[in-house]
Amino acid sequence: MGKRQSKQLKQEAIDGLLRDTYFTEKEIKQWHKGFLKDCPDGLLTEKGFVKIYKQFFPQGNPGKFASLVFRVFDENKDGSITFEEFIRALSITSRGNLDEKLKWAFKLYDVDNDGYITRAEMYNIVDAIYQMVGHHPADDPNTDPQQRVDKIFDQMDKNKDEKLTMEEFCDGSKADPRIVQALSLGES
Repeated sequence: MGKRQSKQLKQEAIDGLLRDTYFTEKEIKQWHKGFLKDCPDGLLTEKGFVKIYKQFFPQGNPGKFASLVFRVFDENKDGSITFEEFIRALSITSRGNLDEKLKWAFKLYDVDNDGYITRAEMYNIVDAIYQMVGHHPADDPNTDPQQRVDKIFDQMDKNKDEKLTMEEFCDGSKADPRIVQALSLGES
């Protein structure tokens, strides 16, 4: 029968999350209550995750992007997100410093987890973001996903080996604030 999460968040778990996140105990308990409301069995599936994204982006198609984000939230790769996985990722994406956010974004872009971002991987994410927000390149030829990826790679890929290391990705993002915005990390 699969793993079932306890309805009650144990103090030991709260203490660990206080150590691992930027949330207060009160916030953790509030998030947990909301998480259980949406996921009564204590696990968030990819289908449920996509459904949540669709509520926030009704004009677009967030399915592809949500699935890619789900992969990063699901730390142990078991096909579901526990509350602890959810709150740790949320902490980084909402309150983490720039380095933490960039490292998290690198994991998002490095779809095959080989330690590098290829143009194809970056295109995959950029295209997913465009689908999610309902933006079509025909609306503005200057924002074609492939052109955006090429521009980012031209700036970041210092050794021109057609793949970005974590260092190139982070250094390139810090060197040009427009890249951070282009990577959709500039909102917070």
